[in-house]
Amino acid sequence: MQPDGPYRYTHLLGGSPVGKAWAAVDGQGRFVTVAVLDTAVAASPGWREAFAGIANNLAQTPGGQPFTYADFSAAAPWVAYSAEAGPAAEKLFRALGVDYQPVPTPAAPVSGPPQPVSGGPQQVSGPPQPVSGIPQSVSGPPQPTSGAPHPVSGASQPTSGAPQPPISPIPSQPVYADPVSGAPTSPGFGSSFEEPARDPFTAPARRIQPSAPPKRRTGLWVSLAALVVVAALGSGVTVWALTGDDPEGPQAPPTLGAPSGSVATAAPVNPGMRPWAQVAPYSAEERALAIAAPSLVFVETVVTGVLRETKSNTPLSATPVTFKRRCSGFVVNPDGHVVTNGQCVQPAADAARERALYTLGRILVEQKQLAGGELDQYVRTRMATTVFTGDEPGSEPTTQLYGQLNVARGDLTASPAVPGQVVRVLPADDGNLALVKLAEGGLPAVQLSEAAVPEQGATLLVLGYRTTDTDFRAATYTAEARAVQVSGTARQGGVTAARINDDLGIYSHGGIGVDTNGHVVGVLDNDRAANGGANRALLPVSVVTDLLSAAGTSNELASADRTYRSGLDAFFGGRNSEAIARFDEVAQSSPSNLVAQAYRQNAIDRSRLEGGSSESSNWSTILLAGLAGAVLVGLAVGAVVLLRRRR
Repeated sequence: MQPDGPYRYTHLLGGSPVGKAWAAVDGQGRFVTVAVLDTAVAASPGWREAFAGIANNLAQTPGGQPFTYADFSAAAPWVAYSAEAGPAAEKLFRALGVDYQPVPTPAAPVSGPPQPVSGGPQQVSGPPQPVSGIPQSVSGPPQPTSGAPHPVSGASQPTSGAPQPPISPIPSQPVYADPVSGAPTSPGFGSSFEEPARDPFTAPARRIQPSAPPKRRTGLWVSLAALVVVAALGSGVTVWALTGDDPEGPQAPPTLGAPSGSVATAAPVNPGMRPWAQVAPYSAEERALAIAAPSLVFVETVVTGVLRETKSNTPLSATPVTFKRRCSGFVVNPDGHVVTNGQCVQPAADAARERALYTLGRILVEQKQLAGGELDQYVRTRMATTVFTGDEPGSEPTTQLYGQLNVARGDLTASPAVPGQVVRVLPADDGNLALVKLAEGGLPAVQLSEAAVPEQGATLLVLGYRTTDTDFRAATYTAEARAVQVSGTARQGGVTAARINDDLGIYSHGGIGVDTNGHVVGVLDNDRAANGGANRALLPVSVVTDLLSAAGTSNELASADRTYRSGLDAFFGGRNSEAIARFDEVAQSSPSNLVAQAYRQNAIDRSRLEGGSSESSNWSTILLAGLAGAVLVGLAVGAVVLLRRRR
């Protein structure tokens, strides 16, 4: 039984005790290999995490095997690799330490005409006798055969397969020697032949001279053959001229030079989110994701301070305490302005103190100074008796902020992580949003919707960062999307937020909800009324516009953003050459938009597929037309010959 997934599985490549490798085709017609972990194995403790961890480690290792897409949270987790990557699925299973057995390729059958068998006469009945030539074993017991043995002559030939059925003997027949010339005579059973009666009309000279044979009409047949060839070629050329070149046919894709400071786009790119794999290919939802996905930002805040006794200012630890907060955000202006969650980048004093106490408590547990079961009680006891400050009493803890686009990794402070600063923060009861400024421009931005809060029952797409890694410190984060429905409204302090029926996980707050035009209709926040505080609240766009206005900036699209959208229009309209040219421009002016580069490659692949199909169709039409012309001429020639014979 083939596994579930967004691919069309063609055949099995191999298997292991924990999963299988499949050959498949994605929605764009590209060939991939998919490693699928069995459902029962994934339910066993540790296997799902090991499968995801090995795949991510192999993808991040220099010279490793990056995957095109994966779903580690599925019932049967899977990882898809490009077919050009070779036996990547096999390498994954072998890296898990399990035995892998590829599916054997069936041997081709041996064919050819039968060959004569040489050697002396062999006895048919009785035990099998050897024959000259290459020895070949014959399976099955020997079959008895009645009759006399017959000699066999000729070259030897190996015999394969089951023994043949018994051969019935042929009764011997007398053979007669007929004269070479003269009239044939019938054989008799006596010792001599009867002499035929003498013909009185026979004479040594011929009475009637035969007429001369008609002259061969070589010239006529040559002319007719030439006419057939000319008709066939003429039919083909006529069809060629009528069909013409397809204006949207394959063209040599323009060469994309490497943008300044970036890697040449000839190499495969990994934008993290692949919209065509998240929703139905070529749908309005895919186009909406393609528009909004490049603007998503992974935000990580590093807070460092000292936990002190409130009365004596005595530090609880000899070293400062550092904790991290991670969330999602989105670019609202190409100059680097990003909107994200307020508590993520600037947590309130009590929230920061609680997080610092838990961090210090876990350190004490590792040092065997605190029992694991006493951690919660340790935090509750000291919440009222401690403060979290900077290096000096009364100062604020220090904060560092970093943003990453496309695929992100935790604990990363060097490139491609971009440092940033907090510009403005709204309190939790006033919207819980923050505006930060990254130290890099030319970023792909998203457009805010001018519509009101989505009504109950409306269907949206939510986008945010999430991870399936169990190691928090250096986990890999990718942007993902999910279709949700507005289930109602709720008050978040002084703001009315829409409530949705699903979420993307704990790191999605600060992410966005978009409509089918790819415009932002709300910002994700944790729902205070929900159990566990899931990120199922959607703050209205009006809170975002007020925040931007208060900070003296606005929502804008750059020229590269508009070019990117026109490229998407061409791509979804089937105009491959135009789409490739537009995405080339985007890659030069906005190299961080890896989704554009991925769609450029999709347009090239689709152009090649359509070109191959068109070329095959044209040649088929031309060939059929030529054959039709030849048949018509052949019928005409046959009619002429028939008439001449009748005459």
